[in-house]
Amino acid sequence: MADVNIVLVEPEIPQNTGNIARTCAATGAALHLVEPMGFRVDDAKLKRAGLDYWHLLDITYYSGLDDFFARHPEADFYLFSTKAPRAYTEVEYPLPVFLFFGKETKGLPEDLLRANLERTVRIPMRDGLRSLNLSNSAAIAVYEVLRQHGFAGLLTESGYLRSSER
Repeated sequence: MADVNIVLVEPEIPQNTGNIARTCAATGAALHLVEPMGFRVDDAKLKRAGLDYWHLLDITYYSGLDDFFARHPEADFYLFSTKAPRAYTEVEYPLPVFLFFGKETKGLPEDLLRANLERTVRIPMRDGLRSLNLSNSAAIAVYEVLRQHGFAGLLTESGYLRSSER
């Protein structure tokens, strides 16, 4: 199991899922897709957004939330929602961790949020806006977890500018 896991519950827009897949490939995060989805996984828009990174993905599919929790009964997880009482930066994320995001039009199910209020966090933004783009939110969350753990396993500098200055 990966240290960082992105769980998309009933994603609707293939380009968002493709962009998130690319973030997963770049960071080593695993992608978990909970059905039903608003597209097929062979959708050209999904593949195009993920570009040529599909072979690098650790991806798992679930028939629903019950299936996910049955397969990961001890999962340490956090739910991202605009309805959350605290900011995502107020949490010390354990490893491994599952970061949940809901479908683009409705977010995560209300009953799941209510049952797990202590695990529900938000990304701060200006009043009057509905939400950030799903793929942006997932990237913010993944990089916060990675930052807290020293970006383990990731390149933090390229050396490119230093070597070209010679």
